[in-house]
Amino acid sequence: MPAPTAGGREPGSVGPGPGFLEPWQLRAAFARSLSDMYGHEVPAYTTLLEVAHEVNADVAAARGADAERLGSIERVTAERHGAIRVGTPRELAQVARVFGAMGMHPVGFYDLRDASSSSVPVISTAFRPVERAELARNPFRVFTSMLVPSDRRFFGADLQARLERFLDARTLFGPALLALADRAEADGGLAAADAEEFLRLATQAFELSREPVDQAWYRELEAVSAVAADIGGVASTHINHLTPRVLDIDDLYARMQARGITMIPAIQGPPRWEGPDVLLRQTSFRALAEPRLFRTPDGAVVEDALRVRFGEVEARGIALTPAGRAVYDAAVVEVDERAAGLGEAARQDLARAVWRAAFPASEAGLVARGLGYFTYAVDDAVDDAVDDAADGGGAADDGVRDPAARLAARVRREPVVYEDFLPRSAAGIFQSNLTDEGAKDATQEGAERDADWMSGAVGRELHDPFALYAAQVADSLMAAAGRLGVAPDVLERATALDAHDPAALDPSDPSVPTPPQGAPA
Repeated sequence: MPAPTAGGREPGSVGPGPGFLEPWQLRAAFARSLSDMYGHEVPAYTTLLEVAHEVNADVAAARGADAERLGSIERVTAERHGAIRVGTPRELAQVARVFGAMGMHPVGFYDLRDASSSSVPVISTAFRPVERAELARNPFRVFTSMLVPSDRRFFGADLQARLERFLDARTLFGPALLALADRAEADGGLAAADAEEFLRLATQAFELSREPVDQAWYRELEAVSAVAADIGGVASTHINHLTPRVLDIDDLYARMQARGITMIPAIQGPPRWEGPDVLLRQTSFRALAEPRLFRTPDGAVVEDALRVRFGEVEARGIALTPAGRAVYDAAVVEVDERAAGLGEAARQDLARAVWRAAFPASEAGLVARGLGYFTYAVDDAVDDAVDDAADGGGAADDGVRDPAARLAARVRREPVVYEDFLPRSAAGIFQSNLTDEGAKDATQEGAERDADWMSGAVGRELHDPFALYAAQVADSLMAAAGRLGVAPDVLERATALDAHDPAALDPSDPSVPTPPQGAPA
């Protein structure tokens, strides 16, 4: 497996060339272009890529095929997610057009205002591919946050009015970029020359501006929230972090520290334990002090430093059903309640104990309790072996004589990778990289925002993550059942029984539960 070059470009990667680029090709090229740009702007990001590559190569060598249980090593190595911040519904709708050109759709609603003790006055969604085949081609996703100036817990009426005037007067995405984005979405891609220009303009829109920042205005917003200042204190936007995926995040954390890179105090998300990896674990190196130019109230231009960009890395696990998320959320609350006053090591020990009590220690257990999403695929090798044994009356037939067990033996369950985010973890990353807590008046009324509001602001359907995962399961079940010549409910019931102890269950017993993994929230 080749190592990424400086800036993150994979050897042999293909940029715009002769012909026509489809949305997935634009998406892949844009991810590489951003990685090149960000590696140039933040050299520590290149170090993060190098370490992630080392860890992934070592895990693949040690674990073999099992390392690819949640995605091929090629996908994991190339995978990125970005994070950006905008200020208004107009800007959010424009960025949706840019990402729409690349086959990326808004998925999920995240409210970070209450997910952290720090002042993080934003709501968020994630733009990503939504179809299984598109995710396999390139799963690039961008966590996109929008400021809420009308939230009185953070902004008084006067500051809100001035902030909104400032935001309304700026232009983040130029007309040429938006016109190309609209054409790409309407036509299903762009010709090579237009694609090259689109990628250039899109990458440029997320570069860190070198224009002097109004010092007084920035510091006024920073007193409320460093995140608010990063969004509303400047006339542009930029990538806040670009996140590679790693197969062993604990190993990466230790290796980064060994290289002298200061990491945030903890890994966010589920604890490391011996059972199945679920949802998402994230960490980052601390935001770096980057030189920026400021214009002082008397008109002078001076140099200072800001800490707004950091290097995040993630390890992805199995997507949980609504029932699984309920177990996860309850476990998180229990850890919080019992871990008060504990150090990080003791907190992790406690979290592991809670996890062992709350979650099954195997993928089969997740299936049996309906906690995780799994797709169905006919295993041709097993299918042939079962048929050969049955035709010859061999010993192998003895283990699959029961029709339901025999049917289950023909099907391979594959975990669905969690493609989305956790508000608490995202806020934890933000909080760990802030220089101070900011100001939040909890006695004030918060501005009401929800998924419907976000959908209206974006001007597009806001996809429900649970429904997307359930659709993957349903589609795979239909395809596998069709190949085997049985009804989908028959196949689902057989594999549900297989997830339990087959010896202890009667397949004809209607009381045996079928995991509701295909049911959206």
